[in-house]
Amino acid sequence: MNVAVSHNEARQRFEATVEGQLCVCDYQLRGDVVWMTHTGVPPAVGGRGIAAELVRVALAWADAKGYRVQPSCSYVDVYMRRHPQTQKLRA
Repeated sequence: MNVAVSHNEARQRFEATVEGQLCVCDYQLRGDVVWMTHTGVPPAVGGRGIAAELVRVALAWADAKGYRVQPSCSYVDVYMRRHPQTQKLRA
């Protein structure tokens, strides 16, 4: 599924709206560490890879900015374990 993800810097999250449902990947920037705190996709649009795309875009942003990532969200932690190329970002 092709999902349009946007970065809402004011709310410190990555967002996608799918079929009217807001999907998010929240973070907190603390110095040069991005604490990935929550990933949420409503059940009505779940199971389509939306959470994975939100996290992929968020991690690409962190990498481009030179930030380290602390995956305090269990989904982000599992995603990073499944994608070894992201391990270099771990704080």
